[in-house]
Amino acid sequence: MIKLSTWRYLLWRRLIQISVMLVFMAGNYLEWSILRGNYSAASVINQIPLADPFAAMQMLLAGAVMGVDILIGAAIVFVFYTVFFGRAFCSWICPLNLVIDLAHAVGKRLKLKFIEIRMSSSIRYYILAASLILSGILGYAVFELVNPISILHRGLIFGIGMGWGIIGAIFLIELIVKENVWCSKLCPLGGFYSVTTRYSLVKVYHKKDKCTNCDACFAVCPEVQVLDRVGHSSGFIRYGACTNCARCIEVCDDQALQFRIFGISRKR
Repeated sequence: MIKLSTWRYLLWRRLIQISVMLVFMAGNYLEWSILRGNYSAASVINQIPLADPFAAMQMLLAGAVMGVDILIGAAIVFVFYTVFFGRAFCSWICPLNLVIDLAHAVGKRLKLKFIEIRMSSSIRYYILAASLILSGILGYAVFELVNPISILHRGLIFGIGMGWGIIGAIFLIELIVKENVWCSKLCPLGGFYSVTTRYSLVKVYHKKDKCTNCDACFAVCPEVQVLDRVGHSSGFIRYGACTNCARCIEVCDDQALQFRIFGISRKR
C-alpha cells in the first residue's frame, strides 16, 4: 500500500511546477495577466515585477541599461529566496527539474545500468564565475544564450526548435548517469542560489535522537553532501546547496528530519 505521506511534498512540488508553467503559457496564449513573461523576467497581474537575479547580474556586467522594474524584480526574487526559502527555485519552480526527475524515473523503470561519473559539485561555481566574467568581457549575458530553463520555456510557447537538442541531451545524460549531473554539478543558477541562500530562514532540521541511520534520506537527496550531520548530530542542514525539496523529510519514517525556521531549535 502506497503511503501518501511519503510523497506529500513531491506532489505539492509537481503541482506548483506544472501550475507555474501553465499560467505562463496562458499569459502568452490567452493573454492572462496573472503571470506574464518567462522565467528570466515576468510580472504578476501587470503590477509586481519579477526577474532572475543571476540573469540581471550578467546584464549589469555586460553594460546593459536596465529598467527600474527589472532591478526591482531581481531584488524581490533575490530576497524571496535568499532571506526566506533558500534554493527552493530549483526544486519547486524550475521546469527543468521535471525533465530531470522524469529521466531518472524512466531509467529506474527500464532498469538501465547507470554509468557512474565522478564529478565535483564545485564545477557549477566555476561555470557561475565564468558566466559573469565573460558577460563583462563580451558585452552580453553569456549563460542566457544557452540557459536550458529559458530554452524549455520558449519551446513550450513557440514550438520545437534547435534548442530542444539541449533539453534532449540533458534528458539522455540524466537517463544513463547515476548522479544528478545538471542540477547538482553544472547549473550555474543552482550555484548562484547555493552561494546566496546559506542563511535563509526555512531549512531542514535533523534530530539525532530520532535517527536510526536507515539512510533512506541519502537515497533520495539530489545534493547528498549536505546530509553530513545525519546520524551524527542534531542541527540545521546549513548548506546553501540544499534545494529544500523535502524528499528527505518524506522518506524518513523516524521523523528525524523536518522543516524549521533557522535559528529556532526548539527541543521536542
